[in-house]
Amino acid sequence: MYRNTTFAALVLAGAALPAASALAAPPPGKTLYDDNCAACHQASGKGVKGAYPALAGAPLVQGDAKPLLSIVLNGKNEMPGFKDDLTDADLAGLLTYARTSWGNKGKAITPAEIAAARRRK
Repeated sequence: MYRNTTFAALVLAGAALPAASALAAPPPGKTLYDDNCAACHQASGKGVKGAYPALAGAPLVQGDAKPLLSIVLNGKNEMPGFKDDLTDADLAGLLTYARTSWGNKGKAITPAEIAAARRRK
């Protein structure tokens, strides 16, 4: 009946299998990046030359988090601030995604770091 005996044993035992959507879930923060940042900085993180800076390989994105947090919360030049639009957890996920994608080697950002940056203004 079943060729794969492991699968058959799981089915017969009534074991729950992970949903296909759970297996294909995007990395945390990616959806928020796609919704809020990709239009300008591009899905590739390469930006648009002369208009929107690249995030891929950018020292600002990978280095000390304080300047990055200030810009993302308060905005700079053409970039809007997100302090009133996204929660600490959402911003932490989004920024961690940017700091660890496209070959970037930045450290993860925590919601507590976002909260502290909000207090610093």
